[in-house]
Amino acid sequence: MANTAGLLTQQSFGLETKVIPRSLANSINLAVSFTDQSDDQVPTVDYSLLFSDDKNERAKSLDHLGKACQEFGFFYLINGVEESVVEAALKGVSDFFELTNQEERSEYSKKNSRDRIRWGLRSHAGENREYLKVVAHPEYHCPTKPAHFRDAIGEYFKGMHEVELGLAKAISRILGHEETYIEKEFKLEAGFDVCAMNLYPPSFQSKGSIGVPDHTDPGFFVSLIQDVNGGLQVLSHKGNWVTVSIPRNAIFINLGDHMEILSNGKYKSHIHQVVLDNNRVKRISVATLHGPSLDTFVAPAPGFVDESCPPAYRGMTYKQSLELNGSDEIDVQSSLSQLRTPLAV
Repeated sequence: MANTAGLLTQQSFGLETKVIPRSLANSINLAVSFTDQSDDQVPTVDYSLLFSDDKNERAKSLDHLGKACQEFGFFYLINGVEESVVEAALKGVSDFFELTNQEERSEYSKKNSRDRIRWGLRSHAGENREYLKVVAHPEYHCPTKPAHFRDAIGEYFKGMHEVELGLAKAISRILGHEETYIEKEFKLEAGFDVCAMNLYPPSFQSKGSIGVPDHTDPGFFVSLIQDVNGGLQVLSHKGNWVTVSIPRNAIFINLGDHMEILSNGKYKSHIHQVVLDNNRVKRISVATLHGPSLDTFVAPAPGFVDESCPPAYRGMTYKQSLELNGSDEIDVQSSLSQLRTPLAV
């Protein structure tokens, strides 16, 4: 992977389109005009500027985040979790797959619907990956081997939970509510977060071109970090597949199904997939689904519903939605299509 330690980039299908020296990140406004962005560019949001003491800078950053959420539904986030924490988490995941054998990992194969740690291996035309899923919040579960793995990934989850609460505050303000609106609506202090740590094979070892088939994810949003760029694609509002090439030290954020439901479709949960065609080496990704508490009832909020915009989704608890299509909590499978009302189809 190219060394971009000193750069912030926005990329389009792997082609670099904007390069910003990282040394200038705190002295310039990263809210690039959306009139200058094509459909296949991913906007970059500076987390620190959302809480700037400079009112004008903060207002511009919030406006940029609002446009990223409504016009794209996904974005790169910088200055959220410390670089050293992210790198330690990726190394920990790499070590888990490298320093344990398959027999040790298979100890965490599916046992029952109450699993809080689950390992799996998929190798067929429709899916190619090895994964470890863990419940990250409200109670943290993780294998004990290798020795440093639990602490490294735990520090990353702690940092991402703080970012989750911060983004909830910022998006609440953008939507015209008090800062604690989303946090209260989703009961995020008891939010059910699940992390999928994935190991994708190089293309010459896979049994098909698909790492993970196209899908959306439940919850407030999904955060993703990876060690090597390539593979993840997101379907844009305009129907284009956008290849996600995460700038160094950034985290990819994709809004989830339950943010779409709460906003009655104002914000969209985007279909995405993982392809392996260009994988020359193994690739690791860490995708965390940040969800409401399991007992939270999620339906279109009154502020997004009126005579001209009736409820487009059925309401139910987060737990019910996760189990709607026959899966269980740790599988965190989408049921968005089943929750849409006939008028929304």
